[in-house]
Amino acid sequence: MGYLSISVSSRASSVGLTPVHRSSYIPVVQSLVLAKRLKTPICWLRTKAVSLSARDPIRFRSAMAGTATTEKGKGDLQVFESEEDLSVSLAKYTADLSEKFIRERGAFTVVLSGGSLIQSLRKLLESPYLESVDWTKWHVSWVDERVVPKNHEDSNYKLAYDGFLSKVHKKRKKENARVSALHCIRNYIFCTSISQVPIPPGNIYAINDTLTAEGAADDYEACLKQLVNNKVVDLSAASGFPKFDLMLLGMGPDGHVASLFPGHPLVNENKRWVTFIKDSPKPPPERITYTFPVINSSASIALVVCGSGKADAVHRALGNQENSDLLPVQIVSPEGKLTWFLDKPAASKL
Repeated sequence: MGYLSISVSSRASSVGLTPVHRSSYIPVVQSLVLAKRLKTPICWLRTKAVSLSARDPIRFRSAMAGTATTEKGKGDLQVFESEEDLSVSLAKYTADLSEKFIRERGAFTVVLSGGSLIQSLRKLLESPYLESVDWTKWHVSWVDERVVPKNHEDSNYKLAYDGFLSKVHKKRKKENARVSALHCIRNYIFCTSISQVPIPPGNIYAINDTLTAEGAADDYEACLKQLVNNKVVDLSAASGFPKFDLMLLGMGPDGHVASLFPGHPLVNENKRWVTFIKDSPKPPPERITYTFPVINSSASIALVVCGSGKADAVHRALGNQENSDLLPVQIVSPEGKLTWFLDKPAASKL
């Protein structure tokens, strides 16, 4: 399976440390099953964004197989023949990072986005990853969320729960029963039990959808600060902002990421961790979002983009032409490594 590899160099503006104040915030934790039944959230959080960065000319190069590597601070671009191939590679990429960070720091902090990304994570629900990934060490939050009820079709939490989180639980439970039965047959007396809820409910952080957009953002930021205080999430030594192990980002046809849209003032926010928007150009209008200082403090970012409808934005972001106004996706410049996952339709204009 062949792909193209591209090096992208960018320089993010420096950002100052946002003080972490002591908070009276107490995380609200409910079980996934109960949360779905009662249509209530699981836990709450908040933040803001960073200033624009300049982008150096892009240098194309080709590769026949494997993952191309570039020097620190530059991105890799992988173009796959199909979304199916992309999904296979994305699963291995995510599982490898999970193993790495759990080995190094005892936890894996993952940030999800909405859209088609959740569907592209489906291969993690299959062997060997379903069995080999240590789901109990995962801590899951969202890069942005719509301020709607948890059972609303526009909810990123609902999308992730229905399309990924609940399936991890159900498939793992079924697999556990099969493995335990086989183990008992083969070992007669000695039987082992395997956890049937791989991701602990307390490790999944959803917004408080009973609050206003501003209140939900404040609450989500308070939750994030609690995670930092508890050493679940690291602070970046370079920026002073939370440093997640992996952000899985999508991109809109207009080049937006999270709920940071082209030309919107929030793109330039560089103080807060989580912020809110009430006039989103894409419905629903009220949302909360991580800001660019948080996004760009990440150890790893995967930008997952599929479909011909996003080819123009991909071309503008990664093509040779120079534009004075950067798309939000062009501002993504993590401390660690950026990897683009594109299918051929999305890359068709490169």
